[in-house]
Amino acid sequence: MLKVDIEHENLEFNFTFNSNELVAVVGDSGSGKTTLLRVIAGLEEVNGEIVLDGEHWLNNKRSLSPQKRSVGFVMQDYGLFENMSVLENLLFVSNDIELVKRLLTIVDLQNLQNRYPNSLSGGQKQRVALARAIVAKPKVLLLDEPLSALDSKMRKRLQEYILILHKEFHLITILVSHDLKEVQKLASRVVTIDSARIKDILKINKEESLIKGKVVDKSSNGNSYTLAVELLGDIKIFSVKEDIFNKYSLNDYIDIDWSIR
Repeated sequence: MLKVDIEHENLEFNFTFNSNELVAVVGDSGSGKTTLLRVIAGLEEVNGEIVLDGEHWLNNKRSLSPQKRSVGFVMQDYGLFENMSVLENLLFVSNDIELVKRLLTIVDLQNLQNRYPNSLSGGQKQRVALARAIVAKPKVLLLDEPLSALDSKMRKRLQEYILILHKEFHLITILVSHDLKEVQKLASRVVTIDSARIKDILKINKEESLIKGKVVDKSSNGNSYTLAVELLGDIKIFSVKEDIFNKYSLNDYIDIDWSIR
């Protein structure tokens, strides 16, 4: 369990992440999402408390150094060592060769282990970055929009790798993403940050595969019907059938099934 209760000039955040839980953090640009990840990683100075399974990473201003926090961090840029092969990038973090080989197998890179980053695709580089983040055996995995630069096909594949690694290594995973389908697929809860504060906490029902949104506008043009829905901190426009359009009024909450998009 990871408890985060912090005050920062750009963020106030009080939330508890459950063990083995994957939580998505969403919100507009500049709302404080990346700041949150950096605070958890120990890269930003703040007041407050961060406790992982009884171990204080932050207690008021007494802070554990980033190197002593059990965190793996994956960002949009891969951060790989260009002069090292895939295998060497992982061994640089840990010389546990059995774990390295296991991770390379999980992310399907065993046949590319001797290649260098400049010969890899974006998706392959991000798989290396994911494996390298796990090889140090962290308890918390931080993902700052790691798939945003990838095409949709590769993005779906990487989502599967993230789920596999999250479950295989029993991680607390915190994902920052603007992709609603990605959030729906990966997360069990969603925290919306607005103006540096928590605005909403939503639990996702995986069996129903639905997310609730608030209808804020409606428009029709001939046989074309659209609903503007406030969803996870953003306004999304959905083209819907006439019966769906007529069913909902302004300020109603609607279950968003991705099939209507």
